Amino acid sequence: MTFSMKLNNKKFYQLLLCGAILLGPTACSDFLDEQDPSNLQPDTFYTIPDHAEAAIAATYADTRFFGDGAGIFSANWQMLEAPTGTATTETGQNSDLNNLYALIYDGNTGHISNWWNGLYRVIANANLAIEKIPGIQFPAANESQKVRLLGEARFLRAWAYFYAVRLWGDVPLITKPQTAESEDFFAARTPQEEVYKLIVEDLQAAEAAGFADFNTNGRVSKMAVKAYLAKVYLTMAGFPLSKGQSHYKLAADKALEVIKYAKANPSTLGLFATYKELHDEKLKNRMEHLFQIQYNTAVAGFPLNDFFPNFKAVTYSGPSGTGSTVPTLSFYNSYETGDLRTKDQDGWFYTSYYTNGTGDKFELGAPYVFKYFNIAALGGPGITPTRLNNLNVNQMRYADVLLMYAEAQAELGTVDQEAYDAFKAIRDRAKLKTPAIGTFTPASFKEAVWRERWYEFAYEGITWFDMVRLRKVFVEASKTFDNFVGHKNMNVSGGAALQEKHLLFPLGIQEMRNNPNLKPQNPGYQQ
Repeated sequence: MTFSMKLNNKKFYQLLLCGAILLGPTACSDFLDEQDPSNLQPDTFYTIPDHAEAAIAATYADTRFFGDGAGIFSANWQMLEAPTGTATTETGQNSDLNNLYALIYDGNTGHISNWWNGLYRVIANANLAIEKIPGIQFPAANESQKVRLLGEARFLRAWAYFYAVRLWGDVPLITKPQTAESEDFFAARTPQEEVYKLIVEDLQAAEAAGFADFNTNGRVSKMAVKAYLAKVYLTMAGFPLSKGQSHYKLAADKALEVIKYAKANPSTLGLFATYKELHDEKLKNRMEHLFQIQYNTAVAGFPLNDFFPNFKAVTYSGPSGTGSTVPTLSFYNSYETGDLRTKDQDGWFYTSYYTNGTGDKFELGAPYVFKYFNIAALGGPGITPTRLNNLNVNQMRYADVLLMYAEAQAELGTVDQEAYDAFKAIRDRAKLKTPAIGTFTPASFKEAVWRERWYEFAYEGITWFDMVRLRKVFVEASKTFDNFVGHKNMNVSGGAALQEKHLLFPLGIQEMRNNPNLKPQNPGYQQ
């Protein structure tokens, strides 16, 4: 993909990392030299194509709220892991995080407000771009650039609303830039059905916006949009909308489009051969990585460091790390015998490492998450660590597309060869034997796919949303599934049970005080 106005991929990445273009002067604002950046306002900023490029780059950068801090030893992303039952903590200093683990969180929990503010900032900047970019004069030869930029804005808005509607249900549906004078400045909540309608419309517009089929530059691609459409349709088919067969068919069809592209372009899109490649910094935005949040230590370093064990010398930093999100032993032990994902330093976990990253091997005493361990940055045998952890954060992997297709086909009552092959590809990489296709019924195959999703996507911010859309939770002891409501996480003191209210998060108390039109609070939580 070529950029007009001399904006190449390197320039876009620079803008993407600098991010806060609209908020004032930055070291990355050389392209704004025709005006004093500190005096820029929306009406004066959106005047040339470079401004549109910068605005979209800033909106991408806003997605990094995902990794922002949420009090001592915690970050926003942990909100999606703590309630799943697959994780626990080795520290106790953060009461908000402890409440998430204990399933006693409420509208005062800091992570929840951070997610609300972060998502609506993405939405606000996307809305501004969607309104202002059409008025910018683009050279006739570059009209496709305008269409692409608008498509990216609509994708990012859909990305944010898809999180919001799954976290809180009915949420304010804001599609225009707001000021204090706007009629809907204190917006009321919109039924989920209408929110999903906008998400689908935005993604369909993005799909038709002329994106590259696959991108390695951090921008969304056509295949990424198709993958998101498949996930949105699959979610709509389940709870709470319960669209059923029609949307399982839509999900299967859209996932199959991505699978067919991967088969036709095996050197561009597909599964990595090894798990270590998934956290190889040189392979960011490539192959299996359909869409990632972009990180670079020059602006924002990789934010999943709370997976490090508590004060164990696994990196060049020596005894450090918080251990505030670590695997539960019961979940780790539930993997099939021989599953490569549990092999020390080969799969998702490590049970030993090297003192200060490069020294003598020592036992950790428990399994920890190796899925994001950047060996080049942190150290390994014979490796001098760079100390610059520039890994990205996964949002959509090709593995998800394969298992979405397999699940949707099973829900449609068909275990066809394509669905079986998709399921088997995940297990093949894990070095597991897969029963023959004829041994499955649609029902048993569907449950096998669910189980594979728990194992494949652990600690990727996916499991919680699977629990909610299925209203099912994996039972580690029996390797079967419980109903969501009433399921007890035995790793929580007292065996706290999931309740009906936990299908949604509460709205932040401060947000409800600021905007009385957000009432009522989600059921089961205090106003």
